[in-house]
Amino acid sequence: MEIKSRVPGKIVRFEKQVGDTVAVRDVLIVMEAMKMKQLLPSPVAGVVKEYKVQPGDRVSAGQVVAIVE
Repeated sequence: MEIKSRVPGKIVRFEKQVGDTVAVRDVLIVMEAMKMKQLLPSPVAGVVKEYKVQPGDRVSAGQVVAIVE
């Protein structure tokens, strides 16, 4: 499943690494948006397959940032 950013912002860090198993609502990415930290949780349980961004990248709303299968 493609995980998309809900808001435009900057990627701060990954909370899970590629290959990690995640449950529903586990935080994948910490972003900074509007000078506030935004947590991007996984909507599904599975394994983190890939990140499409790197810490420091700026993303737009709706941009694919991760893949969880």
